[in-house]
Amino acid sequence: MAPSARLLIAEARRRFEAAGLADPATDARVLICGLLELSPTALLLDGDKTVAADLAARVEEAIVRRLAREPVYRILGRRDFYGLDLALSEGTLEPRPDTEILVDVMLPHLRTMISAGLMPKIVDLGTGTGAIALALLQECPQAKAMGIDISEDALKTAEANAERNGLASRFTTRAGPWFESTSERFDIIISNPPYIRSDVVVGLEPEVTKFDPMAALDGGPDGLEAYRAIAAEALEHLEDHGLVGLEIGFDQRDDVTQIFEAAGFSLVEQRRDYGGNDRVLVFAPRLN
Repeated sequence: MAPSARLLIAEARRRFEAAGLADPATDARVLICGLLELSPTALLLDGDKTVAADLAARVEEAIVRRLAREPVYRILGRRDFYGLDLALSEGTLEPRPDTEILVDVMLPHLRTMISAGLMPKIVDLGTGTGAIALALLQECPQAKAMGIDISEDALKTAEANAERNGLASRFTTRAGPWFESTSERFDIIISNPPYIRSDVVVGLEPEVTKFDPMAALDGGPDGLEAYRAIAAEALEHLEDHGLVGLEIGFDQRDDVTQIFEAAGFSLVEQRRDYGGNDRVLVFAPRLN
């Protein structure tokens, strides 16, 4: 008997539960609905309709990939971030919901600059999918952004994401690392850099260690190498009125603050994530 979407979801959930996956119900629903392009409403109305054999075969293949611990959104090849539809690739980190907090924090500052008559220039260091920069551009049509990354694959993915979301005219890319090939100054420097300690990375879940690019995760022996690199060059690439917005690890607020204060910055804002952990820091050049 040909299966329905509802039956496929139930079967996937059963197999995911048996395999001990952390959230089998959500994984099953998001994966199958994503593959079948079913919205929640469509699932409610059409969930008992027969699924074509070729689509059912694709679902089976995807279930097997998830059982091998490949993340759901990597299987689907895309993920929603701040209302944008972003493609993923091997060279990009999968954007996480907590990173949307960095967008939330920087938007008011960006809008203040626009209200003052500026046409803000943003640089996103380690841009990956382009998620942070593109979200800011989507919300602020007056802004332009550059995404910098060491991965050619990531830069191509970010460019494609700008194109698919109608933002390509205001988004450019450049090879890193950091500011090595960049001389311009910017109104906003943003980054979600690699910040996990090297000894911690190896013990992360297989969904991370097997499928996320290590260069986007490993922050060196103490997890702070990227922040030191950014802080060392940020002042010469930042306008006097500019700001640096950073995502950080849950236990890095004091260390990152010290690094940037030593480089001539003052902490002007901090924000916690949905779990109550320190997540975003905003710095401004210190006034002498």
